[in-house]
Amino acid sequence: MTDSALPENTATADAADAIADAVDPELRGRALDGILLLLPQVLKRELPEISENACLFDEVGLTSASTLELILELEDHLDVQIDVEGIEQDDLRSVGTLAGFVAGHVIAED
Repeated sequence: MTDSALPENTATADAADAIADAVDPELRGRALDGILLLLPQVLKRELPEISENACLFDEVGLTSASTLELILELEDHLDVQIDVEGIEQDDLRSVGTLAGFVAGHVIAED
């Protein structure tokens, strides 16, 4: 099978895995826990158990507005500032990709 015959999401998943490997695993774990804790609060409803691979929009029901609220709440929860300037759709694909983005885009305090 050639690379062009691979499903498009395989390349995206590989890129997400590479990013996840490059971030602080402790911070990524804290971000993941925070996302899972804050999602029901942000969405204002109980959620079934959510996996790290759960799609934020299709499975969890996040919207553009609730994504912004989640990131702001996550900054407060983790006591960090997140640089969202470079956030892309793939970063919001799943709970895990968002945790990886957060861990890789914390703005250092001066």
